[in-house]
Amino acid sequence: MGLREGSERDMAVGVETQGIMKTFGAVRALDGVSVSIRPGELFFLLGPSGCGKTTLLRCLAGFHTPDEGRIFFGTQDVTDLPPHARNTGMMFQSYALWPHMTLAENVAFGLEMRKRPRAEIRARVAAALELVHLADRAKARPNLLSGGQQQRVALARALVVEPQCLLLDEPLSNLDAKLRLEMREEIRRICKAAGTTAVYVTHDQKEALSIADRIAVMRDGRIEQIGTPEEIYRHPATRFVAGFIGEGHFLTGRIESVSETEGVQVATRIGLFQARRAPGGIRTGEEVTVCLRPETLRFGVPPHAGMNRMRGRYRASVYLGEMARHEIDLGPEDGPCEVLTAFQLNPSGGTDRTGDPAEVWVAPDEVIVTRG
Repeated sequence: MGLREGSERDMAVGVETQGIMKTFGAVRALDGVSVSIRPGELFFLLGPSGCGKTTLLRCLAGFHTPDEGRIFFGTQDVTDLPPHARNTGMMFQSYALWPHMTLAENVAFGLEMRKRPRAEIRARVAAALELVHLADRAKARPNLLSGGQQQRVALARALVVEPQCLLLDEPLSNLDAKLRLEMREEIRRICKAAGTTAVYVTHDQKEALSIADRIAVMRDGRIEQIGTPEEIYRHPATRFVAGFIGEGHFLTGRIESVSETEGVQVATRIGLFQARRAPGGIRTGEEVTVCLRPETLRFGVPPHAGMNRMRGRYRASVYLGEMARHEIDLGPEDGPCEVLTAFQLNPSGGTDRTGDPAEVWVAPDEVIVTRG
């Protein structure tokens, strides 16, 4: 008997919040949060410290009760249910494995508390350990495992009870940088293989972009934008989202023209930019923000005249192996400078060009325009 087998198992369900409000003293941690998470989706709550993402996760778990709003697992209203009645699995930053128990005993603990038959416990524990590629270590103690292996045991323990929803609170934060990279793909593989709806909290943008099906970017207790990783990165809805996800150079501008086929033209302090995409309902004369991503800037002369062309001088360069990071001063020699960052992939022939003339351009499809 494996995970998600048998007629009595609860299949993955969608999760929905409707207008969730939560206040702690004078601090409003959640301010009318509404979100709909699809069954079997790996959904990320992403944002800076204090944005409300962990509070929302704890509301889903039942550790906090909202002041206002409702929470649904599938069609069931779970807003007022205690944590043990919600059939969720929780994985915290600390894996909290019992050192005196074997891996199999650690994983079996939740099933034993539910008083499942011993034959079923053995089968489900074996399936869970197989899922996380630790079946051959079932009799080992946690102190003999690496950090990544301990994390996988904690994940197996959360999944073995076959929760309707798996909740993960920054599970990679205790791992070193190299191991975090290795475990990103492993987390996604395990969650998808189990077929469980998962809600994952992090402040690490790369972690979210590399694992999530969809991401909710939060700020000051509200959701700024929900979308796929590509949507969030390439088409941020606000300046905050553009600045929080990835790197960019920001310019305040004003809409000069709007065309259904050509997009918009934006006048900025360093020149006129053509952008293929702009927020809906944008009008001539409206103030906007232009974001230029370092990796979208191309070196040399653009293939078409007037294609968002910028001239300046190399101010500094750093060789990083797979790429070089250049700072380009677009300002006049005796005037205020505008320093633009551009990435050069697979650099060769030396990268120290300090003082040399520089010319870069960006395609209209790569120019990000946001309100605010």
